[in-house]
Amino acid sequence: MRNRRAALAGIAAAASLALTLTACGQSGSGGSKEKTTDAKGATIGIAMPTKSSERWISDGKNVVKDLQAKGYKTKLVYGEDDPATQVSQIENLITQGVKGLIIAAIDNKSLDSVLQEAADANIPVISYDRLILGTKNVDYYASFDNEKVGRLQGQYIVDRLGLGKGKKGPFNIELFAGSNDDNNTKYFFGGAMSVLQPYIDKKQLVVKSGQTKLNQVVTLRWDGATAQKRMEDILTGSYKSGRVDAVLSPYDGISIGVLSALKSDGYGSGSQPLPVITGQDAEIASVKSIIAGEQTQTVYKDLRKLAEVAATMVDDSLKGKKPQVNDTKTYDNGTKVVPAYLLQPVSVDKSNYQQVLVDGGYYTESELK
Repeated sequence: MRNRRAALAGIAAAASLALTLTACGQSGSGGSKEKTTDAKGATIGIAMPTKSSERWISDGKNVVKDLQAKGYKTKLVYGEDDPATQVSQIENLITQGVKGLIIAAIDNKSLDSVLQEAADANIPVISYDRLILGTKNVDYYASFDNEKVGRLQGQYIVDRLGLGKGKKGPFNIELFAGSNDDNNTKYFFGGAMSVLQPYIDKKQLVVKSGQTKLNQVVTLRWDGATAQKRMEDILTGSYKSGRVDAVLSPYDGISIGVLSALKSDGYGSGSQPLPVITGQDAEIASVKSIIAGEQTQTVYKDLRKLAEVAATMVDDSLKGKKPQVNDTKTYDNGTKVVPAYLLQPVSVDKSNYQQVLVDGGYYTESELK
């Protein structure tokens, strides 16, 4: 009888253990099942690159707002453009028990180890605007059509110079690209050059500095002061005669730096008009510059929509739903093709900023005065 009671107790204990494992999401073979529980009230970690750029401040606020509207708590951190700091911040977020991560990487190749920690803790990771490279542990990518951003910039230069309407030039152009540790840089530059290169080949556009390769024109950390110094060097070394007719700039902060160098060299005064200067992100300083007739164009990306996409991706992932994507082929991070949702950018200049930015509710009239 004693042996029979012991056997029955053992069976009951085994059954209890099996139920516990099932409740924890584990199968009898040691695998894990996708969570399907309502995760409202959980905390989501948000890691942004820097507060030195207006756009990342807006991104952080927008993501927090959207997640909180969905019932989540949030922890928002800024790495101030230091990759090691960002890695440490993400480690801390994991230790603090966040249930999801939204990461805009500073150095897109430095996160492999810390994202393995996230995977071990069953934390879904959304790569935000900048694709994280070299790891399988990134689940989804939320961004804009980055190649189109570059095409819009290149086409704007072609149109403003009249090259598409029969003007032969030659026009002098200088090229700037983003940071070499940001995967988006190659897409922006590649998109722009797909438009500009045929005119360079025909010598209708001339790069007097000779700096045409991506590795020659990158701007570490997208820094405006770095861009200003490079533009100053180009003007000193290559423009003892002739003038700059256009500058391909991938980002508004770089555009402001380029403008500072040009104005110090006499552009924008007297008989020396400023060149066509592109940009990206529709930051307030650059929109004001466009209104004032200095920077010529920017590419507007509605960060409110990007934040909404990222927040929804986390929410769906935690509820066991498959997030909506519209690109499953383009964004290979070197280890996997990351499924992505891409939003559409819009070219903005003095002719349409009111309609796009003010009437669209992105800025108020008073903010742009």
